[in-house]
Amino acid sequence: MKIRESGMPDEKIWGGFFNPVKILETLGMNKKIGDVAEFGCGFGTFTIPAAKMISGKIYGIDIEPEMLEITKNKAKEHKLDNIVTVKQDFITKGSSLDTESVDYVMLFNILHGEEPEKLFEESWRILKPNGVIGIIHWNYDPKTVRGPPMNIRIKPEQCIKLAKSTGLVNPNIYDLKPYHYGITLKK
Repeated sequence: MKIRESGMPDEKIWGGFFNPVKILETLGMNKKIGDVAEFGCGFGTFTIPAAKMISGKIYGIDIEPEMLEITKNKAKEHKLDNIVTVKQDFITKGSSLDTESVDYVMLFNILHGEEPEKLFEESWRILKPNGVIGIIHWNYDPKTVRGPPMNIRIKPEQCIKLAKSTGLVNPNIYDLKPYHYGITLKK
């Protein structure tokens, strides 16, 4: 099941909206983190820099084979052998990762789907105790240059409420100027 389409721009435009390394550092990505799961790896915008920052593997999960191929090719280009791409409909079938198997889950620009609670539930399941979920999403502001339509854009308070309902705690909110906010929570 694909999530609601939000008008994903081409890769060059997409990459211009972020400073991935700075965002990942802000959200606590570092060498102390072992394995990571990324729901919706897309163009590998965050996958590639995260793979360079962690000590374990990063599982880039996506339903789109072409996105997985792009990410695989970038991993080869950067000589990264710790990226595992997984073709999976994680909304209806879960991630295919083992319970309590990752230290960090990346939910980046994906919570505008129709069932974000399923992403939080699956994230909780695969996250090790004391693991972290990092969230990035578009600001709830009609002046933001891109992003999903306002009627499906999730607010930080909504993210935190959903996350807490699955048992996640200690929310921290970050202003990821100019277009995004970030949140981290712990299991």
